[in-house]
Amino acid sequence: WTEVFLWIEHWTEGDRPRRMKLDRGPWNREKVIRKFSKHGIWILLAAWTGLTFVGFFTPIRELSLRVITLDLGPWETFWLVFYGFATWGNAGFMRENVCLYMCPYARFQSAMFDRDTLVISYDEARGEPRGPRKRGADPAELGLGDCIDCTLCVQVCPTGIDIRDGLQYECIACGACIDACDQVMDKMGYPRGLIRYTTENTLEGKPTRILRPRVIVYSVLLLALITGTLTAVAMRTPMRVDILPDRNALYRELDGGRIENVYDVKVLNMSQQAHTYTVSASGLPGITADTDPERIEIASGEQRNVPVRLRVDASVMSTPGTDVELTVTSEDGSVSVTETTRFHGPYHRGE
Repeated sequence: WTEVFLWIEHWTEGDRPRRMKLDRGPWNREKVIRKFSKHGIWILLAAWTGLTFVGFFTPIRELSLRVITLDLGPWETFWLVFYGFATWGNAGFMRENVCLYMCPYARFQSAMFDRDTLVISYDEARGEPRGPRKRGADPAELGLGDCIDCTLCVQVCPTGIDIRDGLQYECIACGACIDACDQVMDKMGYPRGLIRYTTENTLEGKPTRILRPRVIVYSVLLLALITGTLTAVAMRTPMRVDILPDRNALYRELDGGRIENVYDVKVLNMSQQAHTYTVSASGLPGITADTDPERIEIASGEQRNVPVRLRVDASVMSTPGTDVELTVTSEDGSVSVTETTRFHGPYHRGE
């Protein structure tokens, strides 16, 4: 996100010297247009980010239409504004400070690091002693290493560290110092790789082990995570059913000696197509399920509350409460979900 925000800033206000000149200058027509253009695009991108985050919890098509018609609920409005403002502030202003002070990666990478870990490193044996020299000069004759002390690696670092002092927790492994150093090496006619991805053992002339206990453990954990994710996706049921019993009365006694329980059944269609569902019940002899309407039509990504009435003859009740199963099935038979609930009523005492 920060890279995208920086690209927008460069596109609207120019390179760094031009931006500094613009900031120092008076507020004129050009400055107003450039500043408002930058922040306008930033806010649009931040708002889109907030929309996609909230879209994980509210169906995105429904959410988009409600944004256009200004028909959002209070919590949706709060989280849209919160995520949008956080994106605008973090990517537009805080930038690398998020990496330095908020991102937990640097704090736990030390637990994953060993001398065989591939990291961005400065080859001290080759680069020291550092010092300026003319292009084409032989560093060996001058008693110098390959580093010309141009400090470009420090200037391009987004967190401002000097990689020549060794790996530091502020390093976000962007590789900008590698690119800058390689360009300098090309101009000087020296081989690339003074700063490169390597391991501490390689820099010390020791062999690097690829297969080691931590790599095997991390690989097994990663494989388990991928397997679990794929299994969850493959076994995912594109429908959710929640059953809420009527709180006004546990049961009702009807004419003919029948008992009725009323439930509010919430059906969420999580598939990409509209479906028509029917409701059935089991668990007690002769139990029936009535819904209004009988065929429940739900569009993709929508939820519908359906009143369901379960009825059974009182004579089959042997206890005051019995677990019954309520099944919601699509008409094409592709989706079926069964949930257990409690059926209450008087019970028949045998002689």
